[in-house]
Amino acid sequence: MTLIAFVALYLLASVAIGLYAATRVKNTADYAVAGRSLPLIMIVTTTFATWFGSETVLGIPSKFVEGGLQKTVEDPFGAAFCLIFVGMFFARKLYNMDLLTIGDFYRQRYGKGVEIFSASVILISYLGWVAAQITALGLVFNMLSGGAISTVQGMALGTAIVFVYTVFGGMWSVALTDFLQMIIIVVGLSLIAWFAADLAGGAGKVVDYAAGKDMFQFFPEPTLHAWLFWLGAAITIMIGSIPQQDVFQRVMSAKNADTAVKGPIIGGISYLAFAFVPMFIGVAAFVIMPEVAAQLAEQDTQKILPTLVLERMPVWLQVMFFGALLSAIMSTASATLLAPSTTFVENILKNFHPLPDKRELRAMRITVFVFTVCVLIYSIIMEGTPIYELVAMAYQFPVVGAFWPLVCGLYWKRSTTQGAIWSIVLGMSTWAILEFTPLSEVFPSVLGGFIMAGIGMVAGSLVPTQGNVAHRARTASHGPHSHAGHGHHSTQASKRPAQ
Repeated sequence: MTLIAFVALYLLASVAIGLYAATRVKNTADYAVAGRSLPLIMIVTTTFATWFGSETVLGIPSKFVEGGLQKTVEDPFGAAFCLIFVGMFFARKLYNMDLLTIGDFYRQRYGKGVEIFSASVILISYLGWVAAQITALGLVFNMLSGGAISTVQGMALGTAIVFVYTVFGGMWSVALTDFLQMIIIVVGLSLIAWFAADLAGGAGKVVDYAAGKDMFQFFPEPTLHAWLFWLGAAITIMIGSIPQQDVFQRVMSAKNADTAVKGPIIGGISYLAFAFVPMFIGVAAFVIMPEVAAQLAEQDTQKILPTLVLERMPVWLQVMFFGALLSAIMSTASATLLAPSTTFVENILKNFHPLPDKRELRAMRITVFVFTVCVLIYSIIMEGTPIYELVAMAYQFPVVGAFWPLVCGLYWKRSTTQGAIWSIVLGMSTWAILEFTPLSEVFPSVLGGFIMAGIGMVAGSLVPTQGNVAHRARTASHGPHSHAGHGHHSTQASKRPAQ
């Protein structure tokens, strides 16, 4: 009961911080990008905490135990390099365009048609990503209550908690709770790793066990088939997360362009380094309690780490672990509830029904509620699907439907609206043909879609057609842009000169 009481207090504290943050929200810019005012430390913590979700604490260790580093190329390696690449190649250009959502870029560069479709692709991708967090919340509450709370009931309870502080405070709530949650994640998991090493007879024994099982093999077998599927896995989150609203919101929330560049780079490096901690704890379980761990490996590897904590560690460490785990899950869930909701209102709804700022803010909050309900239903339907797989499935859509128009729109002046359309059509159709036929066993669908989307982008931009007018609007290098057709969103950054 002590453990449950402490966890309940922690959840209440998170909600209280989130509701306090709501007092800072005065307009849509405050709600969506925290008024473009966050310092470097908060950009680092919010990028780190957003990536450090259920799949990092539960999914990555289970994948590492099953197949070594080779099975973790999507996450943490792909996820970490996504943030690093965003900081290196995208942050400054996008920040200086003064956009509210990533969908605004597609509108300014290619027109409303591409904006709506790209926003739709991004929206769909969030179902699996948020569902992974909701599934993990259900698992945690089920384990904490000793089965008294069913997994489905736990999903509903966890979703309600995250919804409350996200719907009112938006990005301000996400940023402030992420700051607290990152501290709990780092301190809590570090202490548990130290304690687990002690129980195992030293960290060396854990490392030796992993080496003996060949878990440090990162690259695939030297065959074309193995390399193709390894590359397909590598680009899924690494590329698929770049044209995403949750990452974009963190870049846009920075107080200046330099902060927008440095934040995701530092956050990505920190994430990659610290993701090895839950991997270490997961392997330590096989040294500390080999029979129990082996039995769980056959049933559900996601339960190995929490079972180790519940059975072999003192109550204060159990509190730290479940506080860290809930922090990881809620920080990701809150961000991924907010991102698709702001995208829907800004890039789909407003194209059909223009809204003044106050009504847009209300529409965003209503959309958060609707999307939360949809995600909960989807999570219940997908119950039983591994968390890692839910996340991996989520990011295939942006890889094949949104990446090339973004990168070419920023870096290639000859890219056109026709090129973007060809890219989307060829990428999505190739992915679908490979994904839903036996060809998926021969060639990875996401890699095939990615290649064809790139070909479509180049060919469509270079091939002239009758009446084709290249939509070569101003690019990020030309300085700040206004929200053409949507009304300008007043932010602090928009009143300053471009960085």
